[in-house]
Amino acid sequence: MSSDDKIANKAQELAGRGKETLGAATHDRDLEAEGKKDSAAGNLKQAGEKIKDAFK
Repeated sequence: MSSDDKIANKAQELAGRGKETLGAATHDRDLEAEGKKDSAAGNLKQAGEKIKDAFK
């Protein structure tokens, strides 16, 4: 897998963490939930990349 995909996945995770933090700070539950979802999706994609790399 290319490093571009790995960078994009990490960026998605970090953006999700930012949304989650901002949502918690402003008491915006929808934004916080969206951030958790984005962060989890980024983590899941990163885990998939690690599995693919292990079988190379």
